[in-house]
Amino acid sequence: MKIISVVGARPQFIKCAALSKELRKLHHEVLIDTGQHYDYQLNKVFFDELGIPKADYHLGIGSGTHGFQTAEMMKGIEQVLSSENPELVLLYGDTNSTLAGALAAVKMQIRIAHVEAGLRGFNRSVPEEVNRVLTDHCSDLLFCPTQKAVDNLTREGIIDGVYLTGDVMVDTLADNREISEHSKILERLGLRKGSYLVVTIHRVSNTDDSTNLEQLVDALCELDETVVFPVHPRTKKVLRERALYDRLDKKMHLIEPLGYLDFLKLMSNAKRILTDSGGIQKEAYLLNVPCITFRDTTEWAETVEDGWNVLVGTNKELIIENGRFFNPQKERCDRFGHSVSMKIAAILDRDI
Repeated sequence: MKIISVVGARPQFIKCAALSKELRKLHHEVLIDTGQHYDYQLNKVFFDELGIPKADYHLGIGSGTHGFQTAEMMKGIEQVLSSENPELVLLYGDTNSTLAGALAAVKMQIRIAHVEAGLRGFNRSVPEEVNRVLTDHCSDLLFCPTQKAVDNLTREGIIDGVYLTGDVMVDTLADNREISEHSKILERLGLRKGSYLVVTIHRVSNTDDSTNLEQLVDALCELDETVVFPVHPRTKKVLRERALYDRLDKKMHLIEPLGYLDFLKLMSNAKRILTDSGGIQKEAYLLNVPCITFRDTTEWAETVEDGWNVLVGTNKELIIENGRFFNPQKERCDRFGHSVSMKIAAILDRDI
């Protein structure tokens, strides 16, 4: 069977790494990289480190408004689908690359499989929420990471083709946890295990809203903790434009984005992680690291319910308090499964 997989951003590269290995044992996979993340540290380094096969098609779309980016991706993906004529299009997560792949495939009446289906933050002002809802309603096979995701789909009337598989990021993390221990990132930054916080900020709601961004910067500058902040290129640009970058630079380690192995080592040895990323909330949970999330809602509600993630929005006092003192009081649960890629590959073998 010919399967076209569409990726374009860091979380998708991580998910694709494990599943692609299983798919290629029995199927012909054609990989499209939309180029949504085009900086080396957000793109090619993941292919290099995780052994992801070189993309068969690289669309090189880059950045832009949501409408422009999605439309350009749709045009490029449609051309590939026309020439390759696959039986299935495989999509990951909730980025513009995901939505573009779904719309291109459904209009050509090609079957769609969605990995990480059923997630909901219940906030339609978030672009990723729109992407995931529309993709789910276009899909024929929906691979859900949690029971809550299955329940979300049921409430929306999506029952056929729904499978509770667990989350493929579990496999990539398991495959690379031991390898990441060879990383020298702590030595390079002069850090001791459990003595620092990791921060990431990239959501448009935080970077493009001047009030939100200034509140985050104010809070981070008052934490009185050792902080490591790998700065997304777009976030760095906005921080510089608003004369905020130098304030942070005086208070913490501002570094370039890291490859998967260095970042995995950095996260797994952190005291706490502060982020607005969906994937990092989940990775923190899997790594036993408390997470403080710069959002008011999350698609990973299980991490909050289990007491390992706290939503603080951009509230300065909550960020400072939790950044200094947040400590989970419950044990983690086995929420996200095991050998997930093998389960998904087996379902595809049986149902396509």
